[in-house]
Amino acid sequence: MARMITEVSGVVTAPPDRVRDALVASLLPGGPHPEGTFVVEDTPGHRSTVELAADHLAIQGGWWYRGEWTVSTHPDGTLVEHRVRNVANRARWGVGLANGFFVGFAARTRESFAGTLADVAHELGATSQLT
Repeated sequence: MARMITEVSGVVTAPPDRVRDALVASLLPGGPHPEGTFVVEDTPGHRSTVELAADHLAIQGGWWYRGEWTVSTHPDGTLVEHRVRNVANRARWGVGLANGFFVGFAARTRESFAGTLADVAHELGATSQLT
């Protein structure tokens, strides 16, 4: 069972399909990428499994990490939600220990997400705002 570590959301003033495509390009360079499930080598010797659909993207790698991004219609354009989950099958108790009990993790995730959202908005000639 996956345990939520943190979540953050924001709005981009552009249509969902354009935001999704720009988000995928930002998170998965070297595209285009097909919808479905596939594996990428994100750093030398490290592979992550990617799930890609019209309204979401998930990247799962290492022994515990799963990052999920969803896009949906919002009155101002597109709502983008990002969740980080602990999906460790073994030694789940060790995830917090190995990550400094996630002290500051939510703030770092929010800061990184804000940067990604701003980059996506800039690419589309739009604006972004965290919610």
